[in-house]
Amino acid sequence: HNLTTFKDLGLASSILDALLAEGYETPTPIQVETIPVTMSGRDVLGIAQTGTGKTAAFVLPQLNAMANGRKGAPARSATVLILAPTRELAAQIAEAIETYGRALKPSVVTVIGGVKAGPQARAMARGADFLVATPGRLLDHMQTGAVTLSGVKTMVLDEADQMLDLGFMPALRKILEKLPAQRQMLLFSATMPKLIRKLASEFLRNPAEISVAP
Repeated sequence: HNLTTFKDLGLASSILDALLAEGYETPTPIQVETIPVTMSGRDVLGIAQTGTGKTAAFVLPQLNAMANGRKGAPARSATVLILAPTRELAAQIAEAIETYGRALKPSVVTVIGGVKAGPQARAMARGADFLVATPGRLLDHMQTGAVTLSGVKTMVLDEADQMLDLGFMPALRKILEKLPAQRQMLLFSATMPKLIRKLASEFLRNPAEISVAP
């Protein structure tokens, strides 16, 4: 594995250029394992801590699909939905998408609590390539009809165990039940408590299990 480069993973040249500009040449173990599996369309259950490079592991395949001509989302929906437990993590993920995707200029909307809902709803009216959200605020927008999950092709659940700790489980379940039947799902968690295992077995289909030590 130590000889693998990002190029070996089959990523589009515009993405490779962005990675190189950031000084990234060698993928981390979770990137080596996750990127090809995700690009093949499989669901992923990943056990990984923060700091393992997991954000790029799930962002890069989505940008790659865009580079390969994947269609944009319908109004009020997103092609890729990424759920994070905190505003800070949501902001970091959105920043990563813009950094690695700079040649592709994806539309990225961040839907989080603690800021006005109006501008978020207006940003979603056109549809987005990426919607990065915290569960509570996303659910609010779904209930008002400002956001629909009908166009979601890939859903990423990041730091699932932290969502559990923060009491987001009921909101999360409501969100997952509204996903299209045909979708790819990636769930990442640092630990695998029973409730997360249960969630994974309910909403993931034959996932590739990837476990990476920090």
